[in-house]
Amino acid sequence: MALNKLVYDDIPHVAKPGPEPTPQPHPYKAQHRHEYWFIDGRQMDCALDGVKWWSILILAGYSRTILAGAMAPTEATWAALMVLYTACLRYGAPTYLVSDSGGAYTSDAFEAVCGRLEIEHKTIVSTQGQSYLNWIETHFDIQRRLYDYQFALASSPSALEQRHQAFMHLYNTTAHQGLLADKRLPPIPVEVLGTAQGRRYAPEVLAEKFTHVFFPRTTNRYGCVTLHSDHFYVESGVPHTRGLLWVYGEQLRAVLDNGVLAEYHCHYDGRAHKVTGIRDGVFFSTRFASPQRTLIPLNPQEALVVYRPQTLRRPARKAASIQQLLLFELVRTG
Repeated sequence: MALNKLVYDDIPHVAKPGPEPTPQPHPYKAQHRHEYWFIDGRQMDCALDGVKWWSILILAGYSRTILAGAMAPTEATWAALMVLYTACLRYGAPTYLVSDSGGAYTSDAFEAVCGRLEIEHKTIVSTQGQSYLNWIETHFDIQRRLYDYQFALASSPSALEQRHQAFMHLYNTTAHQGLLADKRLPPIPVEVLGTAQGRRYAPEVLAEKFTHVFFPRTTNRYGCVTLHSDHFYVESGVPHTRGLLWVYGEQLRAVLDNGVLAEYHCHYDGRAHKVTGIRDGVFFSTRFASPQRTLIPLNPQEALVVYRPQTLRRPARKAASIQQLLLFELVRTG
């Protein structure tokens, strides 16, 4: 048949190949730094205690730099917002953010934060052949080939997180074929990114943009924090350290450097912007764990101390002055 096609090029029942379509430019191809960011999550092939964790990353379109990332047990809105906050804190906000149509990225909370940050959020539908529009999809293939063996060796969330950070550093400092094709030299993501910043917000202003979902707090010398009327344990290995308390649904998570240190059940009053009913703490093994163990292991009931308003007391009356008796009596002799 192949020989017939070569000899008889005009076969009536065989469709002739038409001209190849002209390649169209990518609709989300960035023309300058921090114009387009891409966010998505990938469920890992390996599992910890039977649970396959998720790698959530934000990629800068122009420089192909991974700006922030986190490992989470689920691809949830709180994890996506945590990664977005970290990227905005480091580099400012982008003009556009591209994601798929998953619930983590189309929730009201996520859309509200994008609106307050003046980010135009563009969503694609992966099931309709639009996966190529989200550049982070290709980079998950790079992650799979480059570092999945190392991820498979992790035996705890802490080890998984450390490997995740190591992967991002390795990727960002390795030459990228896409940058070479775009003639952005040297073709190394962090070199192309340089010191460029997006739309900057002061830390306290940025915190207000995320105010409905997190609260910055600093631990005391025992690794505890105070939120509204509650005082509770986070991690003794991080005294006097500023972290984030993320509230989503009925879960409160204490986060430091994109790692979850502790998780509590809580109730959030949206009108009063207040968290109450913090209980049932769960603590995770992380790289911040104190090398010195506590004398008495903490459980969720012992980890939570509730501040109660103190009743006002009337000032006590001054007692009448009483002469101090001598311990020994002086007696004249002779």
